[in-house]
Amino acid sequence: MHSNGNYEVEVAVTDLTDSEDSDHGQMERREEREHWASQIEYLLSMIGFCVALGNVWRFPYICQRNGGGAFLIPFVVCLVLCGLPLVFLEVALGQFSGMSPSHVWSLCPLMKGIGIGMLIICVGSAVYLNVICGWAMYYAISSFSSVLPWTNCNNTWNTDTCVAGVEALHHRLTGGISTVPISCNIFSFKALGISKGIDEIGSIKWEMALCLLASWFLIFICVVKGVRSVGKAVYVTATLPYVILTVLLIRGLTLPGGTDGAVFYITPNFSKLLEIQVWLEACLQVFYSLGPAWGCIITMSSYTKFNTNCLSVPITEVVSSGPGLGFVIYPEALAHLPVPQLWSFIFFVMIILLAMDSLFSQVETFMTAILDEYHNLVKWRIPIAAVYCLVSFLLGLVMTTELVDWYIVALFITFAALLECVMVSWLYGIDRFSDDIQLMIGRPAPLFFKITWCYITPAMLLMTVVFTFAQYKSPTYGEYVYPYYSTVIGWIIASIPLMPVIIMMFLALYRRKGKEVFFRGSRCP
Repeated sequence: MHSNGNYEVEVAVTDLTDSEDSDHGQMERREEREHWASQIEYLLSMIGFCVALGNVWRFPYICQRNGGGAFLIPFVVCLVLCGLPLVFLEVALGQFSGMSPSHVWSLCPLMKGIGIGMLIICVGSAVYLNVICGWAMYYAISSFSSVLPWTNCNNTWNTDTCVAGVEALHHRLTGGISTVPISCNIFSFKALGISKGIDEIGSIKWEMALCLLASWFLIFICVVKGVRSVGKAVYVTATLPYVILTVLLIRGLTLPGGTDGAVFYITPNFSKLLEIQVWLEACLQVFYSLGPAWGCIITMSSYTKFNTNCLSVPITEVVSSGPGLGFVIYPEALAHLPVPQLWSFIFFVMIILLAMDSLFSQVETFMTAILDEYHNLVKWRIPIAAVYCLVSFLLGLVMTTELVDWYIVALFITFAALLECVMVSWLYGIDRFSDDIQLMIGRPAPLFFKITWCYITPAMLLMTVVFTFAQYKSPTYGEYVYPYYSTVIGWIIASIPLMPVIIMMFLALYRRKGKEVFFRGSRCP
């Protein structure tokens, strides 16, 4: 990545690790690269990824347990000072370079492994996320039953301790999951088939395996032609969920006690703001809500035209869309609506669409990295996509067994985001990066982003990493406590994306290219 005094000339990124690649070759490759068919397709793809399942799946619970409406204060602070600067940074990097995350970090040979780590995260996350998509598909199909299977205790998988109806719903919505048996829940005992512990794997559930296969087939169809096919799919997947959420919200508020429930949910508890854990979870939620440091934003931006106004297009839309997904009606509540089968089906279709938005980006990130590395394979894109989806399906089968315990550590994401800021601001040089932005859009990066990239965002990320370690506790699932060896396995899994960072760092130093980075940046303001 480099800049030029003549801002009328389009300049492509130079890979510092591959001296045989000339600027001319990079320019030719950029010209051959596909672009979004329209700006609206790019915008919908960004919104679909940044405002996706993490907001519906995680945000309501995190908000409710961290002060209700008061949680919006630390969330918005972290969003503005940490999330948006990172999104803008990655959008600018992807658009300027026209390359995948595994290549764009060649601007700092010492840290090129971060891009490889991002690919590992995307591949692993896509496998797990599509399993969730399969669960939602199973729920949607089950919604056609005359009686919703998760609303009664007359099923073969129920136990004697099954609790159904209003009592179970009340306990679930008020956080009493661990005190009331949920054996009537199809998700736990039929769809997932939760085992007694991590030692019991069980057999593959064929219903879930078929749903998972169907889900991967849908993903293959949507990504088979890259951004051209993804751009068409997002017209549905990135817009319909908002319509469904609006309908569900209006319908929920019109029910008896609906407004009381909404008021209870958003009633602020400002005393929670004094707890460091609340601010920590707010910062982590930003990564689930916007998706920086996953590599997907870089990938999607790499398919935009060089002179796209990357400062305002994705950022303003993300700000206005994010918090609106906080009000979500839980699946159990849908059973109390008139014609519950219809509302349940609509809800789970929404979950499928939200999951697919993220999956498009994650799968395309991997595909782009492979085709950028081996450009001659572009003509084989369809078979490569088919093999990738098939392998991911086989990997996902383990999660259709009775063992669904999953150890997730978000440490790499925050650590990668920290290194992003350090690399761009201090190693590559904030002035150089600002000049590159001016080369694209005709004006340099605003002072606000320069200050956040250099000081505020790295400081917040560093504190998040430190407190994540300091407050770490062994994982649990309800009343089940994972054995010690499973915690060790979890840490090993969490460290896998970090290994390329260390390996590539040593390789860069061995090749004596690390010094090329340390002396070519300019100081932060």
